[in-house]
Amino acid sequence: MSMHPSLKLASKIRTRRNVLKRFERVELLKKLGRWSDGDKVLGLPKTKPED
Repeated sequence: MSMHPSLKLASKIRTRRNVLKRFERVELLKKLGRWSDGDKVLGLPKTKPED
């Protein structure tokens, strides 16, 4: 049985994610200088993904 064509293309398309995982947010905040080691990881400020 072959795979439907619409499913084959889905793996090639990389869309931009709007939501970052917590570790990604911490890394981004470290780059911006808004987070340092020892700060709480709960209740992080909102961030937008880098382009």
